[in-house]
Amino acid sequence: MRFHLVPLARLLPPAHLLPLLAVVALLAVPPPHGASGTGTVADAASAVLVVFCAVRVVRDRARPLSRTAAVVLGLPVLGICAAAVASHDPAASLPGVARYLQVFVLVPAAVVLLVRDRRDFAVVAWAMIGLALVQGTVGVVQYVTGTGASYQGEDVRAVGTFGATDVMGMATVVAYGIVAAAGIVLGSPGRRPRTWALVCGGLLLVPLVVSFSRGAWIATVLACALLLALCGVRRAVRVGLAAGALGVVLVAGLGIGSQLVQERAASITQVAAAPDRSVTDRYTMWAAAAGMWRAEPLTGVGLKGFPHYRDSHASLALSSGSDTAGAGQGFQRQPLLSPHNMYLLVLGEQGLLGLLTVAGSWLALLVCALRRLVDSRWDGLDCGLVAVGLLVWQLVDFVYADIGGPATVLTALALGLAAWWALAPPEPAVSSPPFGFRGGPPPAPCPVPRGATRPESAPGTGTGPVGAPATATARAGDGSPSAGTGAGAVPPGRDTARRATVRGGAPKQGVQAPAPTATTPGPVPRATAPTPGPAPTPAPVPRAGALRGTGGPHG
Repeated sequence: MRFHLVPLARLLPPAHLLPLLAVVALLAVPPPHGASGTGTVADAASAVLVVFCAVRVVRDRARPLSRTAAVVLGLPVLGICAAAVASHDPAASLPGVARYLQVFVLVPAAVVLLVRDRRDFAVVAWAMIGLALVQGTVGVVQYVTGTGASYQGEDVRAVGTFGATDVMGMATVVAYGIVAAAGIVLGSPGRRPRTWALVCGGLLLVPLVVSFSRGAWIATVLACALLLALCGVRRAVRVGLAAGALGVVLVAGLGIGSQLVQERAASITQVAAAPDRSVTDRYTMWAAAAGMWRAEPLTGVGLKGFPHYRDSHASLALSSGSDTAGAGQGFQRQPLLSPHNMYLLVLGEQGLLGLLTVAGSWLALLVCALRRLVDSRWDGLDCGLVAVGLLVWQLVDFVYADIGGPATVLTALALGLAAWWALAPPEPAVSSPPFGFRGGPPPAPCPVPRGATRPESAPGTGTGPVGAPATATARAGDGSPSAGTGAGAVPPGRDTARRATVRGGAPKQGVQAPAPTATTPGPVPRATAPTPGPAPTPAPVPRAGALRGTGGPHG
């Protein structure tokens, strides 16, 4: 039996994307001993990714960052380093410097350098959807079997492989998959990728619901609503009505988490009247972060300084911590080490300088991404919608969460995809969609070498060699130039000096007219042997696709 290896080779990802795809794949590995911080295999893979990209750039000088990309991606370095230097304990701030540079500078820059074109972008986007399906499947099984994290006394909260100490991990991954699938459905011109993305997005709605993450719900709804609005108001209304009907069927009809989901959704509107314990703690920590900024308005209290200064700025309404249990872990009290708001965390620890540089970089990415999406004119709309959707989701989610946990490295990859779309130079349009499953664009036509001729045309067509029609021969003795041009002849309308000489006028100043040639009466043959002498300078051959009779290579 004979096997065809070419189609299989086309299905394999490019070699330069393997370190990036390894980071996505290793996010499915559970953290060691249920740890919720850094030090996971995915973080180690991200370090390998940065080193690989740096070595590749230094060795090959493959794709250095443009000036705009270097400024936008390097802007957070100013605020991060200033906050670390001005910190009361610079040594304690060093881990925070490494973490911030990893998430907001190094990994996004590596993604921008490694992703070459829209097809590479599509490979990474589908990898994120695949990871979301894996984590979502684990989360649904946890909800159905009662082996998830503890929620209101029941082990039903879907957390995937991230454990009870990182309840936002699976929700973040699944939300990324939904937003990426929505971008493909709305922007891809191919029917097959749209169908697959629609199926994947519909399946991922179930684990997102049973994650009971209100921040992920809000960010997903707003990001998808923005993508729909960018594609047209009518489509947004139709899809919104269909999504509402689907939600009613899933919750009210099939009873998927009906009571718990309804209570969780209703708590979103009760943040002011009767907030629960988590909302009260969040408000208190927000006020504590604002108090730290008022104490150190320019550079903040320093990276990793929020836990140290929290109690001195928080009110008595703050609890001692949150209770975590389930998903294979026993009961433990988890301390509140961040305000669960990325903007206030940056403001409290890095001050106004850090907020302007870090958040300013995100805002610049959003503006550039939206501008390129508008300028694309439906060419590459799928990649643009995915990038804008991921960036908008993250910026909205930062209102309710911050960096921390194993899933943070995926946030860096999402920012890198958004940065590639916003900052990478636009590539020429391709004939096949990047999210499809076909081959690349057809090869460009081979140009005809300068001075080459084509075979004689068929009888009766009235054409001779390349670019020389039948009217190219002139009557002898009339002094008129040839009506057509051959290969290497001067195209008509370009040699003003020759026309002036033929008509009897003097050539223009600074233009040397060719020496007149003697002609003898009688017809001139179609092809004559060249006389010895200096070879004339051939005129530039017009571009491919010139009209017939103009001397172009396709005349």
